[in-house]
Amino acid sequence: MCGIAGIARLDRQELGAETDAVLNHLADILDHRGPDERDILRDGGVGLAFTRLALVNPEDGSQPLTSDDGSLVLVVNGEIYNHRELAASLPGGVKLSTGSDCEVLLYLYRHYGLEFLRDVRGMFALILWDRANNKLVLARDRFGIKPLYYHRNDERIVLSSEIKGLFADGSTPRRFDWEQALANPLLAAAGTFNDGPVTTWFEGIELVPAATILRVDLHDGRTSEHRYWELPTDADESADAGDFVRRYSELLQDSVRECVTADTELGLFLSGGIDSSAVLALAGDKRQGMHTFTALTGGTLDNGDADNAAWIARELGVPNHQVVFPQDHVPTPQEWLRLLWLAETPMCGPEVYYKHELHRYAREARPGLRGMLLGAASDEFNGGYAGELGGDWQSFMESLSLMDRDTRIGRRADLRHWWAEGPSFISQQALDGRASDSDGIYRAYLQSEYLQVQQYNVWHEDRTAAGSGVEARVPFLDHRLVELCARIPERLRPTLLWDKRILREAVKLHLPQRIAERPKAPFFYGTGTYHAYRMLARLMRADSYALVERALAAPGASDFIDADRVRAHLALIGEGGTDAPSVELLMRVLNMGLLADLASNPPRLEDTSAGPVLRELARDQISPSASAAGFRAQQLDGKGVPAFAEGLLLLTDPVGSNWYLLKDGEIEFVLEADTPTLAALRAVDGKTSLADILAIEDAGDEEVHGDLCNLLDLGLLTWSD
Repeated sequence: MCGIAGIARLDRQELGAETDAVLNHLADILDHRGPDERDILRDGGVGLAFTRLALVNPEDGSQPLTSDDGSLVLVVNGEIYNHRELAASLPGGVKLSTGSDCEVLLYLYRHYGLEFLRDVRGMFALILWDRANNKLVLARDRFGIKPLYYHRNDERIVLSSEIKGLFADGSTPRRFDWEQALANPLLAAAGTFNDGPVTTWFEGIELVPAATILRVDLHDGRTSEHRYWELPTDADESADAGDFVRRYSELLQDSVRECVTADTELGLFLSGGIDSSAVLALAGDKRQGMHTFTALTGGTLDNGDADNAAWIARELGVPNHQVVFPQDHVPTPQEWLRLLWLAETPMCGPEVYYKHELHRYAREARPGLRGMLLGAASDEFNGGYAGELGGDWQSFMESLSLMDRDTRIGRRADLRHWWAEGPSFISQQALDGRASDSDGIYRAYLQSEYLQVQQYNVWHEDRTAAGSGVEARVPFLDHRLVELCARIPERLRPTLLWDKRILREAVKLHLPQRIAERPKAPFFYGTGTYHAYRMLARLMRADSYALVERALAAPGASDFIDADRVRAHLALIGEGGTDAPSVELLMRVLNMGLLADLASNPPRLEDTSAGPVLRELARDQISPSASAAGFRAQQLDGKGVPAFAEGLLLLTDPVGSNWYLLKDGEIEFVLEADTPTLAALRAVDGKTSLADILAIEDAGDEEVHGDLCNLLDLGLLTWSD
């Protein structure tokens, strides 16, 4: 991983010596992306800045890279996995002068022109200066794993790996784009497809699209766009299910082999699910010396992630660091602001925070670690979310059909009232001139997932890793894997893409059945949602609502945020929090205001504090306290005796239809009659052991466990021996 940046004149003028200060400022801003080395180049009308994180060939990979005749200059952020194969394909007479995996791109461009990325496998963002033709060539990998943003006017274009770098140039606007952000359906968690383009969140800031080459003429600024890859739309009707599984297995193994190639230490985020476990298993002998890292939260205890991660790590013979997020832990407002400024997206939420803290711990525990393997972006293309949208393939497709309809309605506001409520008697073809079909709907869904990967997944994975000087590697985003899944014909989708069957079959010889067939467990949604949202609620209330008031006072906030409703909803949530999705949506709204404030006077990342690094605890060190961790520790032997906290009462109404938990006379929770949780609570008397309580009929399921965890976290239940 590296940081790349540049400035180029678009009016035939040369850059003056004063540009050196801007280039150095750019390098300072991007230093966290490349703390090992930096270089600055200014020549004529072009200036480039580069900061390096050395993973491959640390002794011989400096940039900028220059072709043998001096006509091409290149800076790249990323890794070219098949660089040796590509170098061997070059015409005779070409001799690479460095050990950099990126140098081959110079000669591919010289030989193939705009087709130079056609056979490249890897993750990259690049700035190539074609001196001979006075053109700037900008490009990104097929999924936008590596970022590249720019702002341009009539005189110049400024580029940077991160948006904050662009603010080093005084002509770049420093304003949050409220209207662009609010129009993004992903930010609002709308039940529609994402149909792009990817939002940059800030006025005047553009990004180089994924799978695209932009060529900018430095004589006059004219720009051409060349798309070198698209998500396939053709099905492979010649193959059967077994063929697809075999090819998927071969490609995934090859992708992991490429991603574990490095000359420095790599780690792996291990969730205990099939995705990250498959990457670990397929790493083969590269697992030697590899450390794995798992978030130990109330949610990962509830859903079994933490237990399964520890188990598969032991099975495969690698260390597993379980990083504890205490149940009362909440980032300070200052720590959240730093994370938000690092992430540069209002979609910053619990997942982003957890991963950021995992990276910080990993880098402190393993100072030589430079890269982190992830199981990310598997679900998006191999059917991982099918079960969340339906109980079987048919109901999944029915859900997609509704999303497709609502997406199309959004494009025709003038016809929306025909579908407002009740049955509609108007053809969906009236919305945009096309009829719905199941294959077209599924492909619209895939395209939506492709855009979501760019807008959220790879965006935050890049920033959370970069903040600790680590490169994130994502084997599941090998374009060959994605192409294979996209080409599965409609007749085979229920077989291969329901519940990730293609992946499960592909790795069943490499993983124990316990993991290969383990049901999908969301990182913090589901049973863990309450823990994450309570953290957000406490964060918003911290320091007399410091983040809330700062967001509401930000430039433009009064035009777009209803301050009274924000304050009223926070009062309704209370100190204990809730698992309602409105908590995360409210955090996103406040994030918009906070980003608007930060952009107006950009802070230096190194001047902000991320707070103390969290710690790892061995499982036998987790004390039986009022926390989910304590609950699990007690649950192992069932000897602990739960009791109501002082001032807590469990009461029912006269007809017994509802029950109420009251603390000091105020209602804390309403419980429906005849539920397992209520049955367990009615057995709590300060004398009966947990084991006996959970032996009550229907009272021992995961929902009860999670509910009791929540009550312990809130101090409404206590333990006695």
